[in-house]
Parts: sequence; C-alpha cells; structure tokens
Amino acid sequence: MISTAIRVARVGSPAELAAAVLMMLGFPCLMVAALVPSVPAFAVAAAVTYLADHYLHHRGSYLINRLGKVRAGVSIRFLVRELLVLLLLARADLSRSMIFYAAIACFIAFYGFQAPHGALTTLIRNRRRMPVATRNVDLASRIPIPNAPPRFLLERSSEKMLHLDLAAITGILITVETGSTAYGMTGVGITLGLAFLYVVALAPFVRGRRIPPDAETVLAATDAWLREYRPQTLLYFSGSKDSAYQVNMWLETMEQLETRPLIVLRERVILQNLAPTTVPVICVPGGIHLMNLDLRTVRVALYAANVGKNIHLLRVPTMKHVFIGHGDSDKIASVNPFSKAYDEVWVAGRAGRDRYAIADVGVRDEDIVEVGRPQLAPIESGVRGGPSGGVPTILYAPTWEGWDDDPGNTSLLLAGENIVRALVSAEPPVRVLYKPHPFTGTRSEEAKAAHERITALVEAAAVERASDPHFLGDADEQTRAKADLARMEARLAELAGPGGEKGDEAEATRDGVVDLERHEETAKLRTEWNDAYWRSFGAGEHRVITGAEPRLYDCFNVSDGMVSDISSVVSDFIASGKPYAVTDSAELGAEEFKRQNTAVRAAVILTNSAEELGQLLDAVRDPAADPLAGERAELKRYLLGPDEPPSIEQFNTATADLAVKAETRNAGQKRQAATART
Repeated sequence: MISTAIRVARVGSPAELAAAVLMMLGFPCLMVAALVPSVPAFAVAAAVTYLADHYLHHRGSYLINRLGKVRAGVSIRFLVRELLVLLLLARADLSRSMIFYAAIACFIAFYGFQAPHGALTTLIRNRRRMPVATRNVDLASRIPIPNAPPRFLLERSSEKMLHLDLAAITGILITVETGSTAYGMTGVGITLGLAFLYVVALAPFVRGRRIPPDAETVLAATDAWLREYRPQTLLYFSGSKDSAYQVNMWLETMEQLETRPLIVLRERVILQNLAPTTVPVICVPGGIHLMNLDLRTVRVALYAANVGKNIHLLRVPTMKHVFIGHGDSDKIASVNPFSKAYDEVWVAGRAGRDRYAIADVGVRDEDIVEVGRPQLAPIESGVRGGPSGGVPTILYAPTWEGWDDDPGNTSLLLAGENIVRALVSAEPPVRVLYKPHPFTGTRSEEAKAAHERITALVEAAAVERASDPHFLGDADEQTRAKADLARMEARLAELAGPGGEKGDEAEATRDGVVDLERHEETAKLRTEWNDAYWRSFGAGEHRVITGAEPRLYDCFNVSDGMVSDISSVVSDFIASGKPYAVTDSAELGAEEFKRQNTAVRAAVILTNSAEELGQLLDAVRDPAADPLAGERAELKRYLLGPDEPPSIEQFNTATADLAVKAETRNAGQKRQAATART
C-alpha cells in the first residue's frame, strides 16, 4: 500500500511520502489552531509544515514541482501560513493592537522584497550561463571569468528567502502567548533586516567585473582556442541524463586516438554527468552556436547515438561522418535505417556487417568498417578468475525488466530464484556474485520484489558460509585489504573533493582543465582499490554487488563463468572467452532462441527451471568438460573481430583512412572551385 502511494505521489521514498502527508495535514491543523486560538498547537503545526517543506526541498522531491503546477507552490504555502498568523492575532483579540498592524506591514514589505530578490537571482544565473560550457579548454587565458557568487546565496534561494519569515512568526507567537509586544517587534525587525541584507548581498553580482563576458566574446574565445588546438577527430553526442553512459563508454577510446580529439555535447545535463577525461570537451546547447563554431580542421566526426540533433553537424561536408553506436547486440537499434545518413558505419565484427545485410535498411556493405570494440580492452581474455582455494566464481548479472512486460526482458521474474538457489547449493561449491542492472525494479514492483528475494538468498547463503572454516580465507590479509580500502577511499574522496566542485557553469568552464597528475593518481587508485576489494573478504564468500564499483568488467575478470540475459552484457562477456549461460525466459526453445540472438549461439541455454545449470558448472570446473569452448572462440571472432591487431589499432587505422578520404574530397572541391573561377 505504501509503495503504491509512493508511486502515485511520485516521491522517492517513504520518508518523502511521510513529509508530504505531514505538510498537507499541517495546514488544516494551523487553521484549527488559529480559530481556537491555541498558540502551542499553532507553533507545533507551523514547525511541522516548515520542517516538512524544507525536507522536501532538500531532497529535490518531485512533489514540490507538482504543488507548483496546481497553484500550491512554495510562495503560496508561506503566504497561507502568514495569513493564518494574522487570523490567530484576530482571534486572540489583538486585531487593534500595534503588533497586528506591524505584522501586516511586515508581511507586505517582506513580499515586496521577493521581487528584487527573484529578479537578481534570475539575472545572475542567466548572465553566468555560458553559450558554451567546456572542460579541458583554456578559456581563462583569453577572457576574464569571475568567481561564482557564494553557493549559499543562490542554492535554493527562493526557499531560503521565504524561510526568513520564521523570525517574525516566532516573535508574533511569543507576543500572543506572553502579551509583550517587544518579542513580535523584534521578530519583525529581524525578518525585514535579513531580507534587505539578502537583496543587498546579491546586487554586486549583476554589475561590473562580477559578470562573465557576453556570448559573442565567449564564442570568439572558443573559436580562437579551436584554431590553436586544431581538432581532427570529433565525438558528437546528444541525449538525456540517463544516456550519459553512451558517451562515457567512449572516453578512454578518445584518449587513445592518434589524432587530436574533441568531444562536442549538446546538453548541459550530459556535461554534468560526464566521467573525468583528459579530452577537451565543448558543450554547445544552441544549434546556431554549433553551426558557427570553427571546426574547419575536423576530418572525422563520430556519433554514438541516432538522435535528431545530429543533423546540426551532419550538414558539414568538410568532415566524414561515422556512426559508432554504444553497444553490440541483436536489438533493432543496431540496424536503424537512419544509419545510412552517415558516410560510414563502424561495427565490432562480421556480425555487425551481416545484421545490416539481413535488415536491408539501405546501408551499403562498402560503407561498413569492422573495428572491434576498444572498450573491451579491460576484459581479460581466457583468464579464469577462480580465487585461491579452488572455489570457482559464477557471476549472475541479469538485466532489468525493461519498459514493457515481455517475459524475455529479464530472468529475474521467472528464473532468478531458481538460478541462485541452484548456485548457492551447488556441489562442489561455487562462489556467487550477484550484480543486478542498476535500473532493476524502477518500473516493475514484481521485479523489485524478485530482486529483494534474490538478494536475501545470496546474503543468507553468505552468512551460512561465513561459519565454515573452509571458506574463511586469510583473516590477516583481509584485515590489511580493508585498511587499504579505507585509505584509498579517503584519498579518492580528497581527489574528487574541492578540486571537482565548481561554483557554477562559468566557474567550471574557467577552472575545468584536468589536473593530469590528479587524473592519473585517481586511475591508479581505482585499479588498486579494485584489487583490495576482492582481497577484503573470503575466497568463497557470496556477494551482492550494487553501485558503480566494482565495475561490471572487474566482475568479469574475477569470475569463471556467467549467467545473464539477452543484453550487451553477454556480448561483452564473450570477449573473456569463458563459459556463460543465458536464460530463455520467454520459452522460445533453444533453437529458436539461438536463431533470434546471435550472442547465445555458444551459450548454455537455461529454461526458467535452471535445470541445465549443471552444464555450465561442469564447463567451469573442468575445461575438458567444456564442449562449447571452440564455438565461443569462433563466436567471439564473429561478434568482436580478431584479437590482432588490437581493437584500438583498428580504430585508429579506420580514423586515419577516413581522414584521408575527407582530405581528398576537400582538395577536389578546391580544384573545382579554382577551375570555375578561371
């Protein structure tokens, strides 16, 4: 019932729901307390509404937005509370007293301050919003960008301003209770004084050297930097906040390019969610601004997603345009007909080429280039990850429930518990790592419940195993590893702390040049952290792994086999060459399942009962009992291309070849123009 209420109210947690209910009940209670009148009851109800309102704002609750849409926004809520204070004064026979008139004058003046306060905060934000936001681009030496105003002045500014009435309301309530006008007058003076000071504190940031240069100056400085840097290969991306991972997966590849790379983003929210990188980044929300950027030296533009805003760059003929996508799978997105708009389509292996041929969507075979998957370099190929003690590790990494109720989306609902029960009770024993998709349970309550039951199964099995000395491992080593983790986490927090927190977009643009030493130290520490994590618990201890760390590929490397669903996770795991199983949750049958999904052709196919799991465990325990090893190697080459040369070399070669084609085309255009003039 509570979960249903949370979903309907669009709040994020039971605590948010409780705060919302308290706030909504608080206002009728305020009216009753004012009519009685009862100062203690009014004070309690007012405190509840203040605290609930503050909590919902602090959490960024969706309900705050919804209340504004139905004309119950934050200003209205504060005004209603102030009117009820006046009602309390009237019911307490103080309607002819000095405090009554002072309260009316105070609230009128207080709301008079709201207009300049709102105007100033809006003007400051607008003036400090850059036409382009950057990272690793030196604009500071070209244009003056002043410091951002102190964070406390602009962060949730409306809420802070309105809460200044607390002094006046507190003083008035004490006056009603004690009969002493001094308390009310003091509160009124504090409220108006603080409101005036808040407006005065904001005023300097809208004039003189406190405001950044105008858009024309910023764009000119950006073009000057581009002419000096002379980018050659550009990664272009547009999308929603949830799609940031699609560009993040290409950052390491861009860092390894042999040409000068540049990343161009179209949405500020993507820049805010971009992983740390050493590559120059320019975020250009405006289409006209993008079209006027000096990108004349770019010869190859890479696109990670098919989105409408791609057209703003596709119109440039001096560069060659390439669709590289953001994953390798048999999903329909992998053969989008829009792909024929690009000069070339780069795929991982032969499978990508064949998908386009079968789909017949207009992409010519000669425009398809096989470049492998550079992102899979961290996956250790052919290395069995079994920990010391000889207990094999099986990773269960199901995907989420998806946007519809197709039973083939995830194994969690019909097979998940069967899989985990079979794994934790297997003989000889295995270790289970359960790493669910981060979106699991976000749409389906059934999937969320299944995830919670599976988590409970794994954790209960881990507790039971912890009492068995065969699985305890080296206690001293685990203690040292935990100490190492604490030390590294403290240092990582230090590295990501003040250096990564900028006042606003303008300040982040000015100071957003990566510190290479800090960046390299962070990368090194994350590698060391991953090693210490796996040493910090017993060799055979079951584990539920959620959150960003350890990463999925790190789990691949310590595992001897995997159970998953149809998703890019399977395609990526194939790079390891290790045994894997995929669940046919839709019960298509093994042959049809393989026909529809290339990535499962070398997998152990599980039904929802998971009875076939023994085949996977046999292959994991004894390579001689692994009849699919040859098929996996062949499928790996088919899906991901050959191991040699390394994928990043193939990628760089394809980039260089296409740049030559762009140069040839541009030279031809110049010759034609010269001929036409003569």
